[in-house]
Amino acid sequence: MTDQYGGPEGTERPLPPRPPAPPSYSGTASGATQGNPQTEPLTNAVPPQGQPGEGNGPAGYGSYGSAGSGTAFHAPAGTAPAREPRAKKFGAGTLVVGMLLAGLFGGGVAVGANTLLEDSNTAGQASQPQTVVVNDKDNVNSVTAAAVKASPSVVTIEVAASGSTGTGSGIILDDDGHILTNTHVVTLGGTAADPVVEVQTADGRVLTATIVGTDPLSDLAVIKVDAPNLTPAALGDSGNLNVGDTVIAIGAPLGLSGTVTDGIVSTLNRTISVQSSAAPEESESSDEPEDNGFGFRFAPPDGSSQDQSTAESSIFLNVVQTDAAINHGNSGGALVNTDGEVIGVNVAIASAASGAAGEDSGNIGVGFAVPITYAERVAEEIIDNGSATHGYLGVSVTPATASDSSSTFTVGAEVAEVVAGSPGEKAGLRKGDVVTSVNGIPVTDAQSLTAAIRMQPAGGKATIDFTRDGKTDSVDVTLGDSAKQ
Repeated sequence: MTDQYGGPEGTERPLPPRPPAPPSYSGTASGATQGNPQTEPLTNAVPPQGQPGEGNGPAGYGSYGSAGSGTAFHAPAGTAPAREPRAKKFGAGTLVVGMLLAGLFGGGVAVGANTLLEDSNTAGQASQPQTVVVNDKDNVNSVTAAAVKASPSVVTIEVAASGSTGTGSGIILDDDGHILTNTHVVTLGGTAADPVVEVQTADGRVLTATIVGTDPLSDLAVIKVDAPNLTPAALGDSGNLNVGDTVIAIGAPLGLSGTVTDGIVSTLNRTISVQSSAAPEESESSDEPEDNGFGFRFAPPDGSSQDQSTAESSIFLNVVQTDAAINHGNSGGALVNTDGEVIGVNVAIASAASGAAGEDSGNIGVGFAVPITYAERVAEEIIDNGSATHGYLGVSVTPATASDSSSTFTVGAEVAEVVAGSPGEKAGLRKGDVVTSVNGIPVTDAQSLTAAIRMQPAGGKATIDFTRDGKTDSVDVTLGDSAKQ
């Protein structure tokens, strides 16, 4: 594979030698011990700016580089200033072990597939080189048609800083050149404070990008290029997904741009724990990592040598799980439905435990994507304000176990403490209440409650279902701003 490094368009230069991939690292055990409260009301203030090599990574990854101070990584230079309000421009059980960043690398025939293919060829893309090869247009399946429609909106991102480089993926949001990707992609796993970012579009153009803003708690970021004739993605509604739906992953796994894989939605509302050196100083989990023989982690940048050993805290993400093949380099790329609409942002994969140092099994059929409805909200806030907000409830919780106290199965998040004056107290939550869902998202333990609350914006409304003294009830809560706590 070749890539372009700032030379004249069409100039190809070889990638630097690839270092060995870092080992998997375990995360936090899902069955947290009773009596060790899981604190939900965490600080989300803007952290101080990190320096390359300090291991001050963004949320959602193990830190890559030498052991750092644990200080959260600050959004790189280039953050956009606040803008005037504008119309929206683009469409519509916790797994707690070490995470593999699906990020930087360093189908049958469906009715209407041919129509979708024809629509794709007439939607302003006819003048662009065809990025998905279709030799037999009379026999096009739904995966091919969806890939033809969505691929022009997926870009390959190269990031370079302090001698390290990495390659990830991104999704074009609008004609203004805003591109959605992962925080760990544009910060080389948190080691790059002021990286050089370049983008290669599906039609081969190489463009310099600036970082508009990053959001470590969702592992999402927005970058921007200045270029004409971009193809914004059609955004779907991840709230309409069903388990078993066919989905297609598009990105640059192992640096191979324009790669298309397919699979199904394996499950929805999965909560995963991600070790991160950019999480708040108060970890969202106080339990020690556990080695279960397999792991979930973000993939290291292609061509870089960062490792995850310096991650000190964890964040929790509510994700779509899929068996579509996702590998290193897919992070920030699109997970699309058979209509070619983006329904998720690929973020992480599961990997069997590493053997020898630097070895890792790659894709094993368990991948994760941030739901597009959440990602779209975060992207809009970053574009408008340079940063995103997250909800705050104001309770500390522990995992609620089944009736048998010796059981390792958890059935909700039990309130251990309610912060005075918090949204939770104002809504009437009490110590001993067991929260079971937030806005219809199942809550099975402390981590999934944190993930569900953080998906909501500051000031957002949430309906919380809970049990008290064996009786079910619900309350409506106006959430606070986690950054102000």
